[in-house]
Amino acid sequence: MILFFYNLALVAALVLGAPWWLWRVATTMKYREGLLERLGLLPAGLMQSVRRDGRPVLWIHAVSVGEVLAVSRLVQSLDAALPGYRVLVSTTTRTGQALARERFGRERVFYCPLDLPWAVRAYLRALKPAMLILAETEFWPNLLSGCFRRGIPVAVVNARISDRSWPRYWRLRSLWRRWLSQLAAVLAQSETDAERLEALGCAPERTAVSGNLKFDVRAAEEAEATTLLRDALGEMRLVVAGSTLEGEEERLLAAWAVLERDHAGLALVLAPRHPERFEAVAELLEAGGFAWRKRSSFGDRRLVAGEIVLLDSIGELASVYSLAAVAFVGGSLFAAGGHNPLEPAQFGVPIVMGPSFQNFRAIVQLLLIKDAIRIVKPGEAGAANGAGELAGALREQLIAGVDGKVASGRGERALEVYEEQAGATGRTMAALLAILQQRGKA
Repeated sequence: MILFFYNLALVAALVLGAPWWLWRVATTMKYREGLLERLGLLPAGLMQSVRRDGRPVLWIHAVSVGEVLAVSRLVQSLDAALPGYRVLVSTTTRTGQALARERFGRERVFYCPLDLPWAVRAYLRALKPAMLILAETEFWPNLLSGCFRRGIPVAVVNARISDRSWPRYWRLRSLWRRWLSQLAAVLAQSETDAERLEALGCAPERTAVSGNLKFDVRAAEEAEATTLLRDALGEMRLVVAGSTLEGEEERLLAAWAVLERDHAGLALVLAPRHPERFEAVAELLEAGGFAWRKRSSFGDRRLVAGEIVLLDSIGELASVYSLAAVAFVGGSLFAAGGHNPLEPAQFGVPIVMGPSFQNFRAIVQLLLIKDAIRIVKPGEAGAANGAGELAGALREQLIAGVDGKVASGRGERALEVYEEQAGATGRTMAALLAILQQRGKA
């Protein structure tokens, strides 16, 4: 009955929202790309490949770039441990799709269907997955119900309930319980996440803390942007500001003016989180009169002191962090929840974040315990003249890194945290293999 009313609401939303959706599809590529796949029309190339291959399918769903990165090593481990299976990966966002195709190969990546009964049914009938593996907490009633009716086990890996999502889930716990109680395995990032998931209805005997898969993810190889920047840097030091959101670039550029004035021999890489904002940030740099260039038109000219590189590419930021003397992790100056500080931590780079880090609270807390990260306080980040405080936080790390002494400061401690927390992939693999063995499929 709950599912009936859910689907009724979905259809009503589609009908009433049709003019808006049609306008978005007509004017915005991210809504248009993959639309037929999302509506249940499986890509012909994928279907031909699956039929020719003949192996049973393990379907991993990773929403966007962050989830794709998180499951990268897990996909490799599944490929190695289960050669008798075909691992397929779906995403929701266009950027996630692009990165997944680059990482795993176009022939096994597709857009996840919208949670419409006919779309979900088409994929489950065609793929007949031996298991559905959801990254983090991507719960959709029709997808879950369709799997359970067909006896397909569903596992959730790297599971978490953020502070922002928790009140919403809690209010609807009586609705979620019927689906979450049937999950074959729930592998949480932290004890807090496990407790919240159990409170929502996940079976305690099938819920465990496996750790964060992102601690096991390393930049697989040096990105082309990293090679270009290394050659162009010479003796200069690099500040990398990654995953920035709207409003943060203005604050960062104001801080950069202070920083660059006080420290000779610095360059800045600015990497907006969303590709659709590349041009807007380019206009901001041009209007501000900065010396800057795009990564897409980098050339072989050496960087000059004070120059800014706009990283207008996907999937290269994690590698570029390896060159940083200090890294700022974006999505954190305003109430957006922050992005992943592990990307610079894996290279022993000192890290600065703003006060909003709810999306990665457990990771940030571990870094704070070791004094391995500098958090700009709310007053500092939000004040009208906050550029000075942000510049000061970045300056602290630059001073600590002079003469190659980064290894004695926060950067080294960040790397220690990264190394200490590794192993989530192994624990996750053990749980997934146990499910397949219990069902006689491994």
